[in-house]
Amino acid sequence: MSEYAEGTTQIPRSVCSESCIPGYRRVPQEGRPKCCYDCVPCAEGEITNVPDMKSCIRCPDNQWSNPRRDKCVPRIIEFLSYHDPLGTVCAAFAISLSAVTVTVFVIFIRHKETPVVRANNQNLSYVLLTTLMMSFLCSFLFIGRPTKISCLLRQAAFGNIFTVAVSCVLAKTVIVVFAFRATKPDGRMRRWFGKNISSSLILICSFGEVFICVVWVIYSAPFPEFNTQVEIAKTILQCNEGSITAFYFSIGYMGLLALFSFIVAFLARKLPDTYNEAQYITFSMLVFCCVWVTFIPAYLSTKGKYMVAVEIFAILASGAGLLCCIFMPKCYIILMRPDLNVRVSIKMERKGKLVMR
Repeated sequence: MSEYAEGTTQIPRSVCSESCIPGYRRVPQEGRPKCCYDCVPCAEGEITNVPDMKSCIRCPDNQWSNPRRDKCVPRIIEFLSYHDPLGTVCAAFAISLSAVTVTVFVIFIRHKETPVVRANNQNLSYVLLTTLMMSFLCSFLFIGRPTKISCLLRQAAFGNIFTVAVSCVLAKTVIVVFAFRATKPDGRMRRWFGKNISSSLILICSFGEVFICVVWVIYSAPFPEFNTQVEIAKTILQCNEGSITAFYFSIGYMGLLALFSFIVAFLARKLPDTYNEAQYITFSMLVFCCVWVTFIPAYLSTKGKYMVAVEIFAILASGAGLLCCIFMPKCYIILMRPDLNVRVSIKMERKGKLVMR
């Protein structure tokens, strides 16, 4: 056995540092010989797969480094799925609210000849209930793996359905005002009220949203994309809205209709009509506006599947606000207080004939 200085038998080393294993890179020690270096672990998303590498290798966009930083592995693809607890909750709420809407619809049809249902245009109530049910169901376009079709349809379907719903509320509010003024000796108001103003108002208001969506789809349609910048080691599969300006124009247009409905309903809330819905519409539009005003900052401050969940919550909450504020009081009278569901005077009977079915 060979002996070395001072009687040691250990083989001397020619370097002053240990070899760097995969997952680490060599960093020279300042002011010391080149053989002296430190082993520094690679950053997230980078690897070294052989010993003593001087620099780390960046993983491809669709991959990420494993915990040992010595191998690139596929990123986890994430989206709001039905198996996700958040997706399951959203789907459950959408189904529940749709079932409640169907129940209200059945109640209204079974009691269609009663004054509460006939008042303030029962056909508008049917259209509003249908659009509310469709708006709850369109939440399912936001849940599940984003595809080219779902990304193209989700915002357009939601925007147009909700615009029709808000237009129905606006038409209901206008009819309250016209019904009151039509009882006054004013021939012009009677002629206006005799026309099919509710259908015309819905068509005119809905055309604005349709125009926005058509321009949006033609010039910058939404599409699915893989986003690797949101979360570490994950790829977020999401819908790129294409034109964020068109998206906010769509939301803003609905907001303007809701604000106008709120103003008209607020001014008509004290009109002397037993079945006047203006107070309920005022509160429903206040809830609607509050939901969407808080939606914008919440939407901008979240990422990935949570951004989608925030929009679903806004859709469900605003639709539930309309359903509860406008229809629940009527259902209460129909089911719990039938003694109030009667004509109270000949004057009310005459006024009821003026309200279009």
